[in-house]
Amino acid sequence: MAKVLVVDDDHTVREVAVSYLRAGGHDVADVDSGEAALRAMQADPADLVVLDLMLPGIDGLEVCRRLRAQGDVPVIMLTALGNEADRVVGLERGADDYVTKPFSPRELVLRVDSVLRRAGERSSPRGEPVTDGDLVVDAAGHTATLRGVPLALTAREFDLLGFLIAHPGVAYSRDELLQQVWGWSFGDHSTVTVHVRRLREKVEDDPTTPRRLVTVWGVGYRWDPAGTEPPGDA
Repeated sequence: MAKVLVVDDDHTVREVAVSYLRAGGHDVADVDSGEAALRAMQADPADLVVLDLMLPGIDGLEVCRRLRAQGDVPVIMLTALGNEADRVVGLERGADDYVTKPFSPRELVLRVDSVLRRAGERSSPRGEPVTDGDLVVDAAGHTATLRGVPLALTAREFDLLGFLIAHPGVAYSRDELLQQVWGWSFGDHSTVTVHVRRLREKVEDDPTTPRRLVTVWGVGYRWDPAGTEPPGDA
């Protein structure tokens, strides 16, 4: 049983989300503001946070930023339907997933289960660290270092890096990455695009001319191991 914190100032939304998540087997608490969410996470940390963007006082983006500064608790954001800019900003702040309002309660439960499952997989030992030149990724320890310096990666960034570095030289479409890394059978491609951009900022010497995480035009992305000749399609 996972502990889930639902944060939304709309009582009806909280009531529906809590009801369905409890029916799905989760231990659920709910609060109606960003301040209350931060206090709740200090007093009794949840395993996952369902977080509305539009909150009174401290908004969802700032709550997400503060949660990210404290650790890597998974965050699913609730955003207004069609507001892509907010979704992108939320992902850039470190959200693991998002659900658009009005949402299907069943979809919310599925997304929560998917994110928790991925988090559980990350906590399970998975073989020896993978080394690619000056980059070392340790799935068991959930750490990544570049030239001996630890990388500050969100949970999803780490998942994406771990998947790509384990499959060097293979081009994956955004749909394939959504399925393999996020566990989604469908979703917004901007989710992948944002995470690729953020990951490049952390593993590339020059993110504008990537040599590791390269773009394969018309397909998607590919991880090129260290020492590979610079691709013409990067």
